[in-house]
Amino acid sequence: MNTLKTIQTLSKIGRIVSKIVYICCVVGFCVCIVGIISLGLGGEVFKLGGVTIHSIIESHSHMSMPALFTAMAVGIVLCAAEAVLSKFAEIYFKNELADGTPFTMRGAKELMRLGILTISIPLGMVIVCSIGVAIADNFFPEIEKLSYDGYASVGLGVMMILSSLFCRYGAEVCDGKASLENIEHAES
Repeated sequence: MNTLKTIQTLSKIGRIVSKIVYICCVVGFCVCIVGIISLGLGGEVFKLGGVTIHSIIESHSHMSMPALFTAMAVGIVLCAAEAVLSKFAEIYFKNELADGTPFTMRGAKELMRLGILTISIPLGMVIVCSIGVAIADNFFPEIEKLSYDGYASVGLGVMMILSSLFCRYGAEVCDGKASLENIEHAES
């Protein structure tokens, strides 16, 4: 039972971290939208002590305005994708804690879904961003190629899928023992 307590503690931590990541992604999404709007309005909207945010960004980023817009658009897609993924992870951890064990058919199915989403959502995000940056690059050749290739987490997704198979097997073994005990109890 000591191992189960460790698993439950890790699930609690996973749920909290998933919730924090979700909140950060929502904030990042909103900040990117505000950034695009403020740069689109000329950047004169927000001033800090007589210095505009537009001048601060332009002087410190060393990027052209189209590159800044593109980076923020990529940030919007990235934050949206990670928010969805972290919400599914939070749901998995919440349900695992409610079940009290990862060795349930529902938990195994949710972990399998989470593994598939961990592979597909970041890959889809990279594809969408690649297409968007390529299109923007045709109109604004000064756009630098943005690096967002480190967001595809195929290895993590594969490990979740494999873990779901172990959890499914554990659920089958637990169900088998319960059925065997019911048969033995009925015969007595």
